[in-house]
Amino acid sequence: MDAGAATGHNFGLREEIKSYWSARAATFDQSPGHEIFSEEERQAWHRLIIRHLGQGEGRRALDLACGTGVVSHLMDDLGYDVTGLDWAEPMLERARAKAKARGRTIAFRIADAENTMEPDGSYDVVVTRHLVWTLVDPKQAFAEWLRVLKPGGTLLIVDGDFVNAGIAERFLKVVVRWIEGMRLAKPGPMHAPEGMAELHGRILSQVHFSDGARAEQVAALMEDAGFANITVDTNMKAIHRAQSKHLGYLKGLSRGLQHRYAIVARKPLQAGTMTAQRR
Repeated sequence: MDAGAATGHNFGLREEIKSYWSARAATFDQSPGHEIFSEEERQAWHRLIIRHLGQGEGRRALDLACGTGVVSHLMDDLGYDVTGLDWAEPMLERARAKAKARGRTIAFRIADAENTMEPDGSYDVVVTRHLVWTLVDPKQAFAEWLRVLKPGGTLLIVDGDFVNAGIAERFLKVVVRWIEGMRLAKPGPMHAPEGMAELHGRILSQVHFSDGARAEQVAALMEDAGFANITVDTNMKAIHRAQSKHLGYLKGLSRGLQHRYAIVARKPLQAGTMTAQRR
């Protein structure tokens, strides 16, 4: 149950999430890891997508929580017929403007990623980036994504555990804050408006993966939802290496220490053919 329903007011968790990402839209593309700042990184993302999904060849792809359309453009680059869905209209405004400026024919629509309202079996591919950790009800979401895929279709999730930091990562963050505090290095661009940390913390405390979205937990829920041939891929080094050139050495090193991953899975051609793999 959403926090709003429990306390008797209308502005519940889902509305807070929508409000948060609407406020983030104006500065979203300033952050390495959101927008792409080099051809090296673009090519690294292309290789990841091709490794798990192949070339588009006109196949239909649904980009969930598309934000300003970064992943939608990567998919379009590779020949997919892309539709991007997001719940925050300010994100979609920027996604549409970006597509228009680049001459891309990508459809962007407002919708809840956990209840897309898309027809059954209408997409060859569903892709998400940094969405799963925010889900209120991943069981419902995975069932929804399975529903909109064609039999044999593929789901690609790119996400991470952004809650739990190891000793080395925590140490590096302390060092970075000290260096920036001493003005020995310029701080990175502010990608969230002032005062958003409290709202972010309140949202995080209420979502399903409030303790961190570990790949094994996500894969298990996907298998329960009916996905087959599930593979966890933690080889994100090429992407992180490219991003580090814009993050700075220490921040880039810290990012490489995080538990980030891609999970790929298929909708079975027939019921009852589930298998899972880990790597």
